[in-house]
Amino acid sequence: MTEWTDDELDRIGSAEELDLESERGDGTLRDRVTMWVVRDGDSVYVRSVKGRGGPWFRGIQTRHQGRVHAGGVNKDVTFEEADPGEYAGVDAAYRRKYGRYTSIVEHVLTAHSRESTLKLVPR
Repeated sequence: MTEWTDDELDRIGSAEELDLESERGDGTLRDRVTMWVVRDGDSVYVRSVKGRGGPWFRGIQTRHQGRVHAGGVNKDVTFEEADPGEYAGVDAAYRRKYGRYTSIVEHVLTAHSRESTLKLVPR
């Protein structure tokens, strides 16, 4: 398994947003979707505000892989569902990074959104 470098973690973790392209069944990439991204330790996470029913989240279910772009890092990744034990650390990371958007950040801290937490694993 490939791991993020310290530089990639720093650059992605400090990027305001991430662009995600998921792979279709034929291996082509869907259009980019822009979202918030957080780093917790040596891992990188995204969530769907609309939960597991959100369009981009449903799109990743085809192949569970794609490409991400953030902070000058462009990387092919696998999308792994986060363990519920990781949710508290991811919640804290969202609060630290995006807390200034008080009325918006609460939307990614709901139980509905937590269930869509994905760990981005480089490949």
